[in-house]
Amino acid sequence: MENLQQLVMTKAQKWLGPEFDEKTREEVQNLIDNNPKDLIESFYKDLEFGTGGLRGIMGAGTNRMNNYTVGFATQGLANYLKINFPNEEIRVAIAHDSRNNSRSFAERVADIFASNGFKVFLFDELRPTPELSFAIRELKCQSGVMVTASHNPKEYNGYKAYWSDGSQVTSPHDVNIIKEVEKITEVSQVLTGANAENITILDKEFDEKYLAAIKELQLSPESVARFHDMKIVYTPLHGAGVRITPASLRNFGFTNIISVPEQTILDGNFPTVASPNPENRPTMKMAIDLAEKEQADLAMATDPDSDRIGLALRNSKGEYVLLNGNQTLVLLMCYQLTRWAELGRIKDGDYVIKTIVTSTMPDAVAAEYGVKCYNCLTGFKYIAKIIRENEGKAKYIGGGEESFGYLAGDYVRDKDGVSACSLAAEAAAWCRDTKGVTLYEWLQDLYVKFGFYREGLVNVVREGKDGAELIQNMMVEYRANPPQTILGSKVVDIYDYKTLEIKNTATGELRPISGITDKSNVLQWITEDGTIVSVRPSGTEPKIKFYFGVKATLPSVAEFDKVEAELDAKIEAIKAELNLV
Repeated sequence: MENLQQLVMTKAQKWLGPEFDEKTREEVQNLIDNNPKDLIESFYKDLEFGTGGLRGIMGAGTNRMNNYTVGFATQGLANYLKINFPNEEIRVAIAHDSRNNSRSFAERVADIFASNGFKVFLFDELRPTPELSFAIRELKCQSGVMVTASHNPKEYNGYKAYWSDGSQVTSPHDVNIIKEVEKITEVSQVLTGANAENITILDKEFDEKYLAAIKELQLSPESVARFHDMKIVYTPLHGAGVRITPASLRNFGFTNIISVPEQTILDGNFPTVASPNPENRPTMKMAIDLAEKEQADLAMATDPDSDRIGLALRNSKGEYVLLNGNQTLVLLMCYQLTRWAELGRIKDGDYVIKTIVTSTMPDAVAAEYGVKCYNCLTGFKYIAKIIRENEGKAKYIGGGEESFGYLAGDYVRDKDGVSACSLAAEAAAWCRDTKGVTLYEWLQDLYVKFGFYREGLVNVVREGKDGAELIQNMMVEYRANPPQTILGSKVVDIYDYKTLEIKNTATGELRPISGITDKSNVLQWITEDGTIVSVRPSGTEPKIKFYFGVKATLPSVAEFDKVEAELDAKIEAIKAELNLV
């Protein structure tokens, strides 16, 4: 502990130097004088530029998001771009969300890139993450940066690095960028204050190109025309979807879009919610309350950078059910595949994608329509990687992950909450028009057809240095002593994505996991009765996640409530058995 304190104090003293601004020096001095615990958290390590970029609590220190850690990351990325694109004009796009300091961080990134001689495209104000991905492709950039911490609490901000295809960086660029970032250790190494003329501001005219690309996804304009005035409640949760998501809905033909007025106010403190995460019902409360008042067909939300979608649908009792990410994915994928089939669009080689911790229902749905379903590691960059590898060979239809992200079409290479909202609304109109049912009733019909798949999630949060060590120790223990049974059903296979091997528990035989080449610290336990439990430390937050997947036959919609209750009870029993409640 004494050595750690000495290390922290040495690093903190360096931040009192004249190369740091006065406000930063004052904040560091205050930590030294008054808050030794926060001093350690702020300086015990450098904020890691991980495989997707930066994410952390804002404040002074090497382990915090601030102008200096953002500067080091940007200069490292700039140096890597120079190595990869010698003798080329390097072009980069930059966007940001509504979080505190996001604009100043984005402007600092733009300044550093311009000072390195790059051609820089900076949006004039906040924009969704998917539009940044679209801009990289549209403007033929080699890279891009999105300043956002997605749905994290207000104390956080982050920095996502993108490559020339519009996806977040993957191997080998991710680890090689990290090496370059680690070489930047002094403020003097960061180039600033030059070539301001290299910065081009992107305004609302560029939005029209993005909206036009989304409009091409439309599959049922006739249904929308007939139900254009159905009530749609939407909230941007104080974030980047505030203007562009309603614009996309109007572009599809919808005319009765009801916003949550208190949440259209852009505010990085997210004053109306505890956390701006649309997967949480309390976060969706204002939208759902307004939907109940208006008797709306659906209530939708996007998170602060508008890449995720929250969707609440009215059931036959008039209650609004907040879908989990798996249900939203299944609905959007089923809608796309059904309409593609009806329109005669499906061809040999067409495919969809899901992640390994997502429900296995999309596998069954894809098989029904004769399209391939790829599985990949968690993170949309792996979905983008599969799209990139199949370009010119096969057609991507849609795909997503359980964490409320979906992408239809390949015009961008990250999840897109804007287009997902438009497709969800269109699917609701199509259900009413062609089937005479609500979107939720159609989901129930799909469960009758394909089986009732039910999922659960537990997040175990462990903050700080001690928490990170505890999470790693949990994974070590699970590898050494995995459960032999889950609720009495024998664990037959253990998938270890760190070694890319499957262990047959009966024979001890190891066989490779097919179709996946990237490694990740994830374990999956598969039981005889088809239950799946996945364990994964988060790559962006101080938590370890437990995913549960169970399924049963649903004989009829009339038995929906009964079977749902049984499956939910099974998930709760699994949590209890694993000491997670």
